[in-house]
Amino acid sequence: MADAGGEAAASSGERSENRSGTEEQSLSKRQMKKLLKQQKWEEERELRKQRRKERKQQRKQQRQNIQQENRGDGPGPRKRPRRDVTPSSLRLVVDCSFDDLMLIKDVWKLHKQIQRCYAVNRRASHPVQFYVTSLGGQLKQSFDDKDKGWVNWKGITFKAEHYSEVVAKGELVYLTSDSPNVLEELDQSKAYVIGGLVDHNHHKVRPASCCRRHPKDPGLFFTDVLVSTVFEIILAYLEKGGWQEAFFSILPQRKGAVAVSQDGGAPQENNEEEDEEEEEGSTSDSDAAEQTEIRD
Repeated sequence: MADAGGEAAASSGERSENRSGTEEQSLSKRQMKKLLKQQKWEEERELRKQRRKERKQQRKQQRQNIQQENRGDGPGPRKRPRRDVTPSSLRLVVDCSFDDLMLIKDVWKLHKQIQRCYAVNRRASHPVQFYVTSLGGQLKQSFDDKDKGWVNWKGITFKAEHYSEVVAKGELVYLTSDSPNVLEELDQSKAYVIGGLVDHNHHKVRPASCCRRHPKDPGLFFTDVLVSTVFEIILAYLEKGGWQEAFFSILPQRKGAVAVSQDGGAPQENNEEEDEEEEEGSTSDSDAAEQTEIRD
């Protein structure tokens, strides 16, 4: 009996060893492939490092060659072009007190226009003092959700207060096409207010007494424009010193202005479609759907 039991135990042990050996053999194949792959990766580490270094040197040499061709002199470090920047004391204010008149999609368009104003002012030769007033509601939520770093923007002042609480009344000039007054030149001591209303709901902005039309130059026709476009025109005026030069440096890109003929007649109708940005984001402050002729 003891011998039979011993034989059975030995046979069972052999079967167990065979199963274990099979599992071990199967596992070792998988592990072997991984091991070989890892070894190859380690062996080629220095080669990859050398290739990266060579590509970096090639890119550096290409940049130096391009700079040398552009300048016509020897190689040198890449430098940003220098700008002569003279900050302006003029204040530009975007009035965002129309939040309850806009749909969220229009609020987002206003948000993007303010982004554009901020960007062009940072690059301008004569950057203005930029204010955004009455910031709250949907617009502030849009900034919080989609522009989390907006509180750290430099060269711009965000205010929850209405512009009338930020700027003295005697210094305010509200830009609107509804005013009979025409803005001939900019006063550096004034604060010019642009209404931040995207007019898909066709609300009219009719501010009270202190109003001026958008800057219009004799010999121009002026159509609907964006908040950011008005902002850019004023920056261009500060740089170029004249409305006509400022208009034609900005508006041709948006099909917004044409020269009046010498005999004073109306310009030929522009049959080109307005670009999508203007259709989606024009402001009611410049709601001049009927073109206004400005002549001496």
